[in-house]
Amino acid sequence: MSLQLNDRLQGLRGDVFGGLTAAVVALPLSLAFGVASGLGAIKGLYSAVVVGMIAALLGGSRTQISGPTAPLSVAMAVVFVDYADGDLAKALAIVAMAGIIQVLLGALRLGSFVAYTPYAVVSGFTSAVGLIIIVVQVLPFLGTEVALGGALKSLRSWPDAISDVDANTLTLGLITLAVCIFWPGRLRKLLPSSVAALIIGTLAGVLWLSDAPVIGEVPTGLPDRQALDLALGDLGSALPAAVTIALLGSINSLLTARVADSLTRQSHDPNRELMGVGVANVVVALVGGVPGAGATSCTVANVRAGGRSRASGVLCATILAALVLGLGRYVDSIPHAVLAGILIKVGFDIIDWRYLAHIHRVPRENVVVLTLTLGLSIISDLVIAVAVGLVVAALTGARQVERLELDKVISTPLLDMTFLADADAEGEDDDPFAGLSLDFDDDDSDPFAARCGLLSLRGSFTAASSTRLFKVINHDMAEHEVVIFDFTDTLYIDDSAALTIGQLADTARDADTQCIVMGMSGMTGTSLHALNVLREIPEENFVEDLDEARIVARRLLD
Repeated sequence: MSLQLNDRLQGLRGDVFGGLTAAVVALPLSLAFGVASGLGAIKGLYSAVVVGMIAALLGGSRTQISGPTAPLSVAMAVVFVDYADGDLAKALAIVAMAGIIQVLLGALRLGSFVAYTPYAVVSGFTSAVGLIIIVVQVLPFLGTEVALGGALKSLRSWPDAISDVDANTLTLGLITLAVCIFWPGRLRKLLPSSVAALIIGTLAGVLWLSDAPVIGEVPTGLPDRQALDLALGDLGSALPAAVTIALLGSINSLLTARVADSLTRQSHDPNRELMGVGVANVVVALVGGVPGAGATSCTVANVRAGGRSRASGVLCATILAALVLGLGRYVDSIPHAVLAGILIKVGFDIIDWRYLAHIHRVPRENVVVLTLTLGLSIISDLVIAVAVGLVVAALTGARQVERLELDKVISTPLLDMTFLADADAEGEDDDPFAGLSLDFDDDDSDPFAARCGLLSLRGSFTAASSTRLFKVINHDMAEHEVVIFDFTDTLYIDDSAALTIGQLADTARDADTQCIVMGMSGMTGTSLHALNVLREIPEENFVEDLDEARIVARRLLD
């Protein structure tokens, strides 16, 4: 009993320290991500509280800390400007739609499939998010207001910002960035670098460089309920944005949950995680907050501090809620340049340097996917970039699958002299082929003739290889009078490949080529059996092994 009580106390102690540490890390990041989203600093805190609390209670991971994240903040900025035309009610309606989509993904048990998003798309997107954050935050870093409208609009504002730089603002930004970079490692356990940068930068702004622009008055207390407004005619244009936010948030949460699992040796429920974060995003839209997902940095901080249950996530959200209720008078003195300095460091860390450093070793198709996703994220928007990246990744992936599947098609010519030859004299009485022998004593006969061919389809065959499958097999079929389709080692055939095989059988019949089907009994329950694509082949031509196929082949040729 005493051991169990001691374990519970140790677990509670770890959850308390984990929740406190995660709250300390989440505070400056939530403020910064709120600003980056275009909705305001307090909206980032609303997200940290609402999403953090609901996801901790309903989500599929016991140690994950959820809240606003860099990818979703950038995506929200794009949605707010480009898809909602600056209309907050419309933008929040898109966020609520995204939450509903996430709930549906979880309810349909598609959580594990979301994690199948190719890494080239994830890497290109996250690197683009990092670059966009840096490009956009350079303006407040220099003393100019953020230019809403994406990275290109911010880049166009760089010349004016550089020519009219504010010395005090730039100094504050450099101080903050220097603290983020050079904060001693031994002190990071006591005080994370982002929190130290926020404190030191704000103190420098209040006590020394007081002319630098600050956040200004921030509302305190419980958030008001926000109206959601989306006309039926706008549903078509809003749906792609909602799907993108849902997919980004889902991938973000599931990848973070996998990081937490690797640290704690626990396992999360991906479908429950999607449903939990989906409900959280619906609620956060109603209070006007930024959409949220699993926050990797906060989650890692929680786990390393000892958090092992949902209590740590609930405590983190509770602490941030208490700060929201009375934080306004302190937050309004934070200079924009301080948050910009923190975000620039966050943006630099988000860029996938490890993958980019080995880009010269990555397959060319993956480089194309990464480049397209990254480039379109910057010159167009994140919604289009992710959609195009997924499509191109699917196409290039299908091409690689095609090669692998076609390598499993084995064409073997069966020499008449060995496959169809008479049995030895001493075993003639037991020879099932007796009476079906073919005459190979004719001087004009070709000893290397192979009128029968064996086509073995080993492994799996899908739509990826169906087109080339027809060309490859049809070419080999033309060289034989009898073709044996061997499905003995076939593992899976989808509808497209099954219909292709049926087309091959029809083509063979039109060319007077006889077909034998071997090993079909193992294909029961597959598309090949369900679609009955081999119905034109006589039933007596279905065999189980090569010995039976030999009997049928001799009969067909004789």
